[in-house]
Amino acid sequence: MRNNLIARVLMVVGIILPATMMYAQNEAKNIFNPVYTGVTSLSIAPDSRAGSMGDVGCATDPYLDNNSQYWNPSKYPFTKSQAGVSLCYTPWLRKLVSDIDLANLTGFYKLDENSALSASLTYFSLGDVYVIDGSTGTSNNVIIRPYEMAIDFDYSRKLSEHFSAAVGMRFIYSDLQYNYSDDVFPGKAFSADISMFYQNYIGIGRRDCLLGLGLNASNIGSKISYDGGQTNEFIPTNLRLGISLTVPVDEYNSFSISADANKLMVPTKPTYSQFMNETYPDIASDDNDYMSYISEYNNWTASTGYNEMSPIAGIFKSFSDAPGGFEEEMREIYWGVGAEYNYNDQFFLRGGYHYENEYKGNRKYFTVGAGFRMNVFSLDAAYLISTAQSNPLDQTLRFTLSFDMDGIKQIFGR
Repeated sequence: MRNNLIARVLMVVGIILPATMMYAQNEAKNIFNPVYTGVTSLSIAPDSRAGSMGDVGCATDPYLDNNSQYWNPSKYPFTKSQAGVSLCYTPWLRKLVSDIDLANLTGFYKLDENSALSASLTYFSLGDVYVIDGSTGTSNNVIIRPYEMAIDFDYSRKLSEHFSAAVGMRFIYSDLQYNYSDDVFPGKAFSADISMFYQNYIGIGRRDCLLGLGLNASNIGSKISYDGGQTNEFIPTNLRLGISLTVPVDEYNSFSISADANKLMVPTKPTYSQFMNETYPDIASDDNDYMSYISEYNNWTASTGYNEMSPIAGIFKSFSDAPGGFEEEMREIYWGVGAEYNYNDQFFLRGGYHYENEYKGNRKYFTVGAGFRMNVFSLDAAYLISTAQSNPLDQTLRFTLSFDMDGIKQIFGR
């Protein structure tokens, strides 16, 4: 038995998209019912700039940003430098454990003034897990190191002076198994991204302000399976919309405000309460032991067609399948707002807020951060302050170290 591993996996999933079953006797729309996906590490914001602005990055100014790959790769043709590399690191759930972390390596290269290639590698480690023998309840001195990994490539191009688009591919690998004799295997999936970005100056009063609009549909692809295809899980296909406005104060100072809205394009899983109401209408679903009905519930869920639904069908169904109707569909939209103060493109102060409805995950937190930039490199840090009590995400730190290839060339005189 993989008790420790299962505990860690459930803990991480429970923080990103909580899986704790809660029931109520009121209407279906007031039941805790998050959208479930596999490979939840793909939903973690990797970089410190966006992480300090409420997880906002779809339409932020790309002028000095190397980390657009996760948020909106179509921003790269608007960057200042010809090439750049960034390394991001996040100790995850550090209030609970010390060895779960996320690392991200991102780079881009502009082929010319209108097009760019970009790529990233994301590695999410669940740390060291000691295997417990289920029959004896004792350790057999076996340590496993489960992890998830994703690698992606994008091509972006300006289609006009102010508008660009990008397409990309991603390979996803999730290794959570103990041994292969248990019919449990590493999960693999492929996905595609489509993104767009618009940037132009608009006049507000006597100031020329920079307006940015962004769209990114990410992780459109296959399902992922850990048992050779017998059961499949949706990956976190996501639609992100963003807007940003940068206002210059004077020659050296500027201020920007940005906002992102996200919708997981994954169908809502039929709830346990729906199962109880349909199968046992005379029994209150919250008055019974969940585990005694789990097998029947799983069979009922399969009979609804949820498990066999294709990813493309799931995308269209995700906009109209919430049991609570339109109100619950709106609750599945989570958003963030952020602000950034920029002094001479060298010193940055940032802050933001991230919101997710309490019935869909309840991730609510403030973020703060700062950045310092020189010709060759920049260093950014972000800090998360949870507004929900006893939230393990509280005090999460992110660090990003970025290198500007143009600055490096100047140092070496090339």
